[in-house]
Amino acid sequence: MADTRMSAIAEKLHAHEPLSRADGEYLFTEAPFHEVGRLANQVRTEKNGRRAYYVFKRYLNTTNVCYADCKFCSFAAWEKDPRAYRWSAEQILERACAEPSDYDELHIVGGHDPKQTSLEFWLPVIKTMHERIPRVQLALFTAAEIDYMCKRAKCSYEEGLTQLRDAGVTSLNGGGAEILVKRVRDIVCPRKATAEEWLEVHRVAHRIGMKTNCTMLYGHVETLPERVEHVALLRELQAQTGGFKCFVPLAFHPEENELHEYGWTGGVDDLRTISVSRLMLDNIDHIKAYWISYGIKMAQLGLHFGADDIDGPVDNEQRIYRDAGSKTDQSTPLDDLRRAVEEAGFEPTRRNLLYRVLEPA
Repeated sequence: MADTRMSAIAEKLHAHEPLSRADGEYLFTEAPFHEVGRLANQVRTEKNGRRAYYVFKRYLNTTNVCYADCKFCSFAAWEKDPRAYRWSAEQILERACAEPSDYDELHIVGGHDPKQTSLEFWLPVIKTMHERIPRVQLALFTAAEIDYMCKRAKCSYEEGLTQLRDAGVTSLNGGGAEILVKRVRDIVCPRKATAEEWLEVHRVAHRIGMKTNCTMLYGHVETLPERVEHVALLRELQAQTGGFKCFVPLAFHPEENELHEYGWTGGVDDLRTISVSRLMLDNIDHIKAYWISYGIKMAQLGLHFGADDIDGPVDNEQRIYRDAGSKTDQSTPLDDLRRAVEEAGFEPTRRNLLYRVLEPA
């Protein structure tokens, strides 16, 4: 029976026919692990050959003050928490424009901070960054942060996003999606943008010409059918807009948050999730094995299970995963990252934010 079901799924993939939600559930729950990985590797090879993409980026978390109160988050702090910090506009510009200045992407994510997360604060900062580092593409904010900013400014998503785009924002980051199912969001992030709002922010961003990423935070309260529903909703939006560049499955990290009882995800679950994502998301070109989450060794394996991107070396610390207990060395040099890709049997390919291939650093 398993051979028959897998053969039918393989035939769909060969015919470029989208898999059903039932197919996705089968791939998560019953399908032989190595067969799922083999099929995912075939699809990634068909789409991207032996390339494994990386980007030379700077990653800044400009504030951890946040009132969204997400249960999975180890990063956020209340205003009077001793851990709380908030960078001024001058501090942000100093870090964004610091040497080395030959990086390709600036990635900024913060919190729902009433004193920083606003169009009023960010628009002049973005314009100045764009003037000082014009070759660097700006990947700023999640859809949840955009929702928060626009509600505070009492403007539509289109009005807010247009102002950000015109100031210099190239792309939105994919975070804040968590699981796009109401039951899950009511438990883990009830004070943040709803699933419908998250999807609508990206829909509008795509409509005004911005490409974006999308993510899924898995390994906590969600069921496997809810993971499938999440990726199916992303696929449906992509069919309408074509605006997603890359999908990033993010493994839940349990330390120092309210969902610690769920523990760490296992390696088989991580690899199967990458593979099922590759197979379900037939209309999104790139799947990322995010090494900051998985570590270099698991990211190498992820490249054999459907992923074609591992992100890149991070100039400055990514605090969100570190605060949740990540033991990953976040200062891995560019040469070491490329060597890891080559050891895995792939061609390290430097890209920019929009996946244009660049010369190696």
